[in-house]
Formats: sequence, structure tokens, C-alpha cells
Amino acid sequence: QPVEATDNAFWDQFWADTATSVQDVFALVPAAEIRAVREESPSNLATLCYKAVEKLVQGAESGCHTEKERQIVLNCCRLLTRILPYIFEDPDWRGFFWSTVPGAGRGGGDEDDENARPLAESLLLAVTDLLFCPDFTVQSHRRSTVDTAEDIHSIDSCEYIWEAGVGFAHSPQPNYIHDLNRTELLKLLLTCFSEAMYLPPSSDSSNTNPWVQFFCSTENRHALPLFTSLLNVVCAYDPVGYGIPYNHLLFSDYREPLVEEAAQVLIVTLDYDSFTSSSPTVDGTTTGTAMDDVDPPGPDNLFVNYLSRIHREEDFQFILKGVARLLSNPLVQTYLPNSAKKIQFHQELLVLFWKLCDFNKKFLFFVLKSSDVLDILVPILYFLNDARADQSRVGLMHIGVFILLLLSGERNFGVRLNKPYSVRVPMDIPVFTGTHADLLIIVFHKIITSGHQRLQPLFDCLLTIVVNVSPYLKSLSMVAANKLLHLLEAFSTTWFLFSAVQNHHLVFFLLEVFNNIIQYQFDGNSNLVYAVIRKRNVFHQLANLPTDSQSIQKGLQRKKKTPEPISRTNSQDGVSMEGSRPAAPAEPGTLKTSLVATPGIDKLTEKSQVSEDGTMRSLEPEASQLSPEGNPPAALSDGESWSGEASHSRRDRRRLSSASSSGQWTPTPDWVMSWKSKLPLQTIMRLLQVLVPQVEKICIDKGLTDESEILKFLQHGTLVGLLPVPHPILIRKYQANSGTAMWFRTYMWGVIYLRNVDPPIWYDTDVKLFEIQRV
Repeated sequence: QPVEATDNAFWDQFWADTATSVQDVFALVPAAEIRAVREESPSNLATLCYKAVEKLVQGAESGCHTEKERQIVLNCCRLLTRILPYIFEDPDWRGFFWSTVPGAGRGGGDEDDENARPLAESLLLAVTDLLFCPDFTVQSHRRSTVDTAEDIHSIDSCEYIWEAGVGFAHSPQPNYIHDLNRTELLKLLLTCFSEAMYLPPSSDSSNTNPWVQFFCSTENRHALPLFTSLLNVVCAYDPVGYGIPYNHLLFSDYREPLVEEAAQVLIVTLDYDSFTSSSPTVDGTTTGTAMDDVDPPGPDNLFVNYLSRIHREEDFQFILKGVARLLSNPLVQTYLPNSAKKIQFHQELLVLFWKLCDFNKKFLFFVLKSSDVLDILVPILYFLNDARADQSRVGLMHIGVFILLLLSGERNFGVRLNKPYSVRVPMDIPVFTGTHADLLIIVFHKIITSGHQRLQPLFDCLLTIVVNVSPYLKSLSMVAANKLLHLLEAFSTTWFLFSAVQNHHLVFFLLEVFNNIIQYQFDGNSNLVYAVIRKRNVFHQLANLPTDSQSIQKGLQRKKKTPEPISRTNSQDGVSMEGSRPAAPAEPGTLKTSLVATPGIDKLTEKSQVSEDGTMRSLEPEASQLSPEGNPPAALSDGESWSGEASHSRRDRRRLSSASSSGQWTPTPDWVMSWKSKLPLQTIMRLLQVLVPQVEKICIDKGLTDESEILKFLQHGTLVGLLPVPHPILIRKYQANSGTAMWFRTYMWGVIYLRNVDPPIWYDTDVKLFEIQRV
């Protein structure tokens, strides 16, 4: 039966009862009942929602001074967290919170109150007030009795920031009750923002999330202290605690759930598609009308705005150290098993790190300026290596690779990789002595040769990263050099080259790596030169690749007889590192969320050329489609390797890449010729022509079978004046686009969906942004 809104005795039983926990609320209010009320007595559901919001508003107004008031606020908070997903899943209800409730205006008295707020706004404002409520969520600054209690409207919430760090020096006394209350309120905020999960993915950026938009607008007077509190709580968290191993087994850590919730709320509020916003376009005009010609004051999302304006070195240091400490936490675990608390929110941290680099270029340069960037690199490589066989973690693989692609577009990253790798994180890779560059190449090789089937779209990205850093790598170890040649060997087999329309790109990328190292870093790279000489037949086979139909067919037949070359093990794989465990596939029954497709590498990156003085200039995309006469010969051989085909076949490639799996696409002699003629082999062929006879002569003269002697000879050799003119260095820099913005949105919400299992906020509701599958 419909219950009157004035029947307080009835409604109060929902929140005035004894203390419950959020788990109790989820158990006592089953999904079926919420849906039944929604269908059969919608007026009751509406009344329940606005009564609960009203209680939160009253709590925020009064400042929650009594235990009873706090209890009511928390119960309403839990109830709304339970109900909201069922309101979002029904399109007819979705607008409910954006309607004004008669009589629930600012005064509550006047029926047709002009300035009544939509329910959603009242709810968000009440929650933000409650997050800075003395003695409830923050430490009171007064010795207050109830009469002199602080007036919630007169307090300056910037004095109540939750943790020292960016822009705030005072670290408040930890109080676990406050942490618990904040966590519950943040859970409710996250649930409000989750309306995004119930809309199908679309690259149309006009559907901004109204909840996030309002929350991050100037209407929210606590926006700055809240942003600062969330960021500082995450970056200051130290799961190792007070340095006592195993302490988390002795007492519960109330900070961790708060930090997780804070990280999730933070990344959702930063989900802002800068690519399509009304920021100035290339020619300086905005996409707005002539009327609003005023200079746009940065993004209208205050959280993005504040993030982009952080600039003090010590703030950057605090953020970077915090993120690196938390990302490295699972690695520390492998030394002293279970000695410290193992955090689970590294995916949220990676999204946060991505947003920091994306929205704050000064932060990105700060990261690259110090060797602390390696403290981010090593954990990412660890996660990539660890997750490579697990199809439920494909999203984690993507974001790790995206971050490395972004970093690799900057020269400093390549230079930093030359630092020796001495920290021994137990990883399932061959033991080697060398630099961080060796680690990167060895891990990438492992992902390509023994990763999950669904990682194939990432091969382009992985090799692009290696190309971007290759001109700066001073000396590769023998292990890494052999890995690069093993990849070339696998990718240049005829059946692999002929079996899909874009496979030959991988060979172009690898040849570009060898060319960059030989042209720019020949001196220190005797290991790589030696490996190239040993595997010289691979290059000769490529140069003599057959292009007639018969050979093409024969190459494709070979696939049926031999196993895939990419997964064959290499004889040089030594023992894995001590203490490492092989990457395991997902446990059966693991839930995973689907992801939208990521744009191809030509959409993800834009080409920049490095000039003599080290500055970069962007290359016009049209340049890659010039006729051969229009290009100087040196740039052609190379330029073509990155442009792929000309524009028309680029279109075909998009159409065919899907078709190729079903076998409609067939390679033709013309097609093979079109790219074979552009293989950039001149430099390597010249090197082999000069060095092979010399090495053979040494071996015969001295009866050598010993590698070290040959390496010594190569170390002192020089090819000055013998190689073709060095080609310009080309860097493919990550380029934001609406496709990646959409990918991040689905990935981020998928992570949040799967991580919130206790209580299971969205489980079993009709989510549209992604599909939930069982492995």
C-alpha cells in the first residue's frame, strides 16, 4: 500500500533502529524486494529515497552532534547505497533524482518553492558537508560541549583536510571511527556516480555524468579540501605501517578501506574527456560560440582543474613517492611473504597515475627527470609479467602498456633505462645482468611469446615502446639481444607474415629498433651486433622473401604442420629468478568485465621527428602518404616503415583485420611486394657485409670458438663512414583520443565493479557499460 510521506513512525523504522552494518542492510533488503517496490508501489520507493536524503540533509545541517543522529545518517547512507543501483538500472527512474520534490525545497514549508534543488544535488551537498563534520568525520578543533559546538556552515573545511601532503602540512591524529564513517560516505558517493555503468559505451562525450559534473562544480564549496583530502589520504598511506613486520595480523587497519574508496572516488571524478572538451582547438579558437569568447578558465571540472595546477616540486615528490610505494607493495610481498599488508588496489593507482600524467604535464616531466620513474617502471613490468597468462587481467595489461607508451614518448625515459637493474624482484624471467632496458625487453618478450591469446592487439604497442627507447640504449645484455632476435625470427616466418594483413608491421618495428641501435649506439652494443651476425640468415631470408602466389600459399600451408613459432621456447632461456612463480591463468569461475576495443597504434600515437639539437617536431600525417618522388630517399625507407600502407589501404586494413580471422582475406603477390620493397634492411645488410668476413677471418686465423674474443673484437670495431647516412629518429608519441577516453571509462568502472564485493553494491544489477563474464 502507498504510505503517506507524513507517516514518520513508519519511515523512521528504516533508519532509527539499532546499529546495523552496511552488510546487514544488504542482507535485510534483497534485490527482488527493491525491484518489486519499484514496479508495484513506485510512490513508496520515491518517498523512501527522498526521506532518506532529507535525513542526510538534516544531519548535515545540525552537524550530527548526538550519537543517535550519527546512527541515522549512517543508516540512511547504507540504505541509499543499497537502493541507488536499482534506480539507475531502470531508464524510467533514472531521472528521478534530478527532479525536485514538492515541499522539499530549501525552507520545506512553501509548496511551490521556486529554488527547490533536485534531489541529487541535495544528496551530494549533504554528503560533502558530512565529510567535514567535526567529531563525526574530522577531529573537532574545539573542546566543544554541545552548546559551543562548531556551526557546520561557518567552519572552513580547508582546515579539516584529512591528511598532510599536497597543500596541507598538518597531519591529524588518526581516528578509526572517523575513517569508518568517511568510508561509508565515500561508498555512497561512488554509488551515486555509478549511473555511468547503466549506459551502454558510446564515444559521444556529450553524455557527461551529471552526478560527477555537479560534484566537481563550483556548487560544491568543499571541492578543494575534498580533492586534497582524497589525494593525500591515498599518497600518504603506508601499508607497512609502523615498520613492524606482520603487524596487520595483530590489529585491523581501518585506513586501507578508506584509501581504496578514496582512490576509486578520485579516479571517477577525474574521468574527464579533455580530448573533446571545449578547450582551444589548434588555431586557438574554442569550440564554443562567439558569445562565450572569454578565455575558458581551465576545465569546468574542479578536480581536473586542481590536479592540473599542482606545481610545487615537493608536492610532486610526495605524490610520486606515495604512488611508487604503493605500487611496489605487492613486490615487497614476494621477499617476506605476508610480512606486510598486501594491497589490492594497484589498478586504481595505475589509473590515477595515468590521469596525473595526462592532465599535468609538469608532473610527467618531473617523473621523467628523476630516476624515480624506474620505481614506477619496475612494478608495472612486474604486473605485466605476472598477469600475462590470466585473461581476467587483460585490462591491467592494457593500462600498464599505455603508461609505458606515454612515458616512452619522452627522450628522458629512454636515457633513464640505462641505469643498472640491481633490485632483484622475484620474476618469472631468465636471470640476467644488465640495465632496466634489458628488464623491459625481456619482460616484453615473455608477454609476446607466452602471454594470453587476447594480448595480440598489444604487440604493436609493446614494440612501439621498444622503438621509442631504442636510440638511447647504450648497451643491451646478451640475454636481451637474443630475445629481440628471437622475436624477429618468429615474426618473419612466411606463414606469420602472410596470415594477417598487419603482421608485417611487427617486422618493421623490430628492424627500426636494430637500425636505431646500430646507427646511434653502435659503440656499446657489441652483444646486439654479435646476435645480429649469428642470426644473419633471418635478415637474408627477409630480403629474399618470395612474392609469387605459389610460395605465398606454401608459406601459409606450413602453419598447419608446425606449431606457432611465437610460442616455441628458446634454447637460451636460462633458469628463472629465484623465488619466482610462473604466471598462472585465472582461477576457473573468476568474474571478468568486458572492455571496448582500443584504437590501433596509428590512432594511439602521432609521429615526431627528433632534430639534431634534441628537440622534437611533429610530422604531418600526410607526409607519410607522399609519392616516392616527394620524399628524400633516406627518409622513404624508414618513413614507410611507420606509415604502414597509404591511406586507402589503411581503410582496407580496418575493414580486413576483422575479416582476416574468418579467412576472407588472402595475401596477394602485389600486397607482399608493396611492403617488402620498403623493408629498411640497408643498414643491417651493410653491417653484415663489412663485419661477417672479418669475424669469420678471426675465427679461422685464431681457431676461435670462444664468444668473448669475438665480442672483444666487435667492441673495438667501428663502422664510421661505412653505414648509410643515419636516418632521423622517429618517436611515436601517445595521442589522446575519444576512443581511449571511452576505454578508460569502461576499464575503470569494470575494476570498481569487481573490487566492491563486500558489500556487493552492483552485483546482479543490469549493467550496460560492460558485460560480466565468468572465466
